[in-house]
Amino acid sequence: MARKVTGRHVVISTVAAWLAGFVIFFPILWMVLASFKTELEAFATPPSFLFFHWTTENYATVQERSDYLHHALNSLIVAGGSTLIAMLIAIPAAWSMAFSPTKRTKDILLWMLSTKMMPPVGVLVPIYLIYKNMGLLDTRSGLVFILCLGNLPIVIWMLFTYFKEIPKDILEAARMDGATIGRELIYVLTPMAIPGLASTMLLNLILAWNEAFWTLNLSTLNAAPLTTFIASYSSPEGLFWARLSAASTLAIAPILIIGWFSQKQLVRGLTFGAVK
Repeated sequence: MARKVTGRHVVISTVAAWLAGFVIFFPILWMVLASFKTELEAFATPPSFLFFHWTTENYATVQERSDYLHHALNSLIVAGGSTLIAMLIAIPAAWSMAFSPTKRTKDILLWMLSTKMMPPVGVLVPIYLIYKNMGLLDTRSGLVFILCLGNLPIVIWMLFTYFKEIPKDILEAARMDGATIGRELIYVLTPMAIPGLASTMLLNLILAWNEAFWTLNLSTLNAAPLTTFIASYSSPEGLFWARLSAASTLAIAPILIIGWFSQKQLVRGLTFGAVK
């Protein structure tokens, strides 16, 4: 028998959810507010929350000092390109592991996942030397390649778990009708897995957009994305919190907007199966 949910429980759950959401969102809110302060007000103790002299001087300074559009375009190309290539590789890989597994499939999945447990700094020197010898330092293609490799295990795992929920009978019926593997992937599997594909793509895009370690170490100017753009405001002279907050706000704004409008699709893909 289902337990009756009282109005009190609903109110408590709602308040707790809003408090948790506010705690998670508060650092972003504080960063946005600090971007409209002067440097003195950003360092003031006790800090002012809403009642301060609002100014857009920091955004003007950031625009004058750095080419925001150049860095934003690099982030878009690098994050979008690595996501697209990772999806093209992961879809057939996850399909083969989900519907044509071998005795080594579980071992391969665990091995791929284990690569994410190794700290990136452990392979920084060899990858840096390889990139230097191949002329890939400070290039978009070099960043696309390394970010694709870094996120590929997560993409394959997510698609694998999602494909496993699709009944094999549907694919077998398509094969009996004469569908080839390519047609099976494009016309049968892909339409059924759109929520999972969309959520996986969005998550991979966010991970690639926010990647800082490889972008800071393998790019300087030409291919530098927004993570490098933010790091440029940390100098030996000190941290300029107001300018740094303005740069950070500009850097996260595009992906924050995409995530906000895609949140329903993301939640649907992560929490629901392909077939009900």
